[in-house]
Amino acid sequence: MWKTEACCKCRAQPLNPLSPRAPCRCHRMEKTLLANPGTTASCPARARKWSNSQPADLAHMGQSREDPTGIEAFAMPVSALPRTGSDPVLLKAPAPLGTVANSLRASDGQLQAKAPAKPPRTPSFELPEASERPPTYCELVPRVPCVQGTSLSQSCPEPEAPWWEAEEDEEEENRCFTRPRAEISFCPPDTPSCLLGPQNRPLEPQVLHTLRGLFLEHHPGSTALHLLLVDCQATGLLGVTRVQRDNMGVSSGLELLTLPHGCRLRLELLERHETLALAGALAVLGCSGPLEERAAALRGLVELALALRPGAAGDLPGLAAVMGALLMPQVSRLEHTWRQLRRSHTEAALAFEQELKPLMRALDEGAGPCDPGEVALPHVAPMVRLLEGEEVAGPLDESCERLLRTLHGARHMARDAPKFRKVAAQRLRGFRPNPELREALTTGFLRRLLWGSRGAGAPRAERFEKFQRVLGVLSQRLEPDS
Repeated sequence: MWKTEACCKCRAQPLNPLSPRAPCRCHRMEKTLLANPGTTASCPARARKWSNSQPADLAHMGQSREDPTGIEAFAMPVSALPRTGSDPVLLKAPAPLGTVANSLRASDGQLQAKAPAKPPRTPSFELPEASERPPTYCELVPRVPCVQGTSLSQSCPEPEAPWWEAEEDEEEENRCFTRPRAEISFCPPDTPSCLLGPQNRPLEPQVLHTLRGLFLEHHPGSTALHLLLVDCQATGLLGVTRVQRDNMGVSSGLELLTLPHGCRLRLELLERHETLALAGALAVLGCSGPLEERAAALRGLVELALALRPGAAGDLPGLAAVMGALLMPQVSRLEHTWRQLRRSHTEAALAFEQELKPLMRALDEGAGPCDPGEVALPHVAPMVRLLEGEEVAGPLDESCERLLRTLHGARHMARDAPKFRKVAAQRLRGFRPNPELREALTTGFLRRLLWGSRGAGAPRAERFEKFQRVLGVLSQRLEPDS
């Protein structure tokens, strides 16, 4: 008897004491189950516990009223059930909503089968109806009207405008002074060339032949616009980024040229002017064929200068480089060639003597036209030479007047930089350059063409002196001294 009482005492001690609230929760669960006669007691005990409000318990929900066993309900994937959380879900293959118990109460922690009506964070996108099911919604894609014959994949964005047609995002009147931070270079970085290989020798014949064909394919007006585009980029008139403006303290390269920290830009423009002049002279002196071929090359340079003058393209640095090639001693000494030009191309010869030469003389003296209405890019060579310490040629009285005119013109040029920018953008509006011709007019390409990939890095004075000798030898071969 003593053993029996001890066993009874051991069995009477509960292993898991129930909380006082447990009977109430069990009583509420029984009421819920009685309210749904489709659920039977044959279901496992764990399967009945689906009244929790946690989304993780969705796997235990889904018994149908028509299915007393509940086996198919448990086989339903969780992804097929709608959610009312903040994470949008796209229902690819929704299950029939009738199979899920309706009229579930949210107060009991039960989820509704249909998403509640709430204002979405973004406009909804209505998916196309399939198999006569009601459309679902997704908050990821904006709602668009259904249009026959069009689709989202067929719509393509409009092409962006070129950088030289982009408007400035900063008004000049509201621009404040910023302290300059570094010297600026507007020469584009060394990129793979489509005309020159990684390593090239000076004056490769195949490249010269390709360039000759390029210039013959384009009329002087098109070549002038190509040159204006490259000159505006090299001068810093168009295509200046915000970072470059912050570094140089001003909004244009024309203003930077007049400042002490614009020394690097001034040297780059001097080299560009001399390199273009040497390349133009090479176009004439490199013609080793008949006399008419050299006369045609002279006529092409004269027509290009006429297309660059004020009132046309208005690229005065380009005009100065072309005139520098025509007035170079190695070219001007070719008497037979100039005589053939006056005989075969009289109009070009008259324009050169009566219009271009007086205009260039006035521009070098600071007395030429420089109004933003007819000029897109002013003549900067005299001012650059003056600020870099080069002596002004001529008598003392004339050189003092020329010095004052040059400084006065430089001040007006910096003041009217926004007007020049507008005029240049108008001249280039709608212009689509040829990539090869545009590259052929850049300073980096011309440097490699004339001196090779190895000689391009030599000192500037040494390079120009050697090439002047090369042009002298070519001129002597064409027309030896009598």
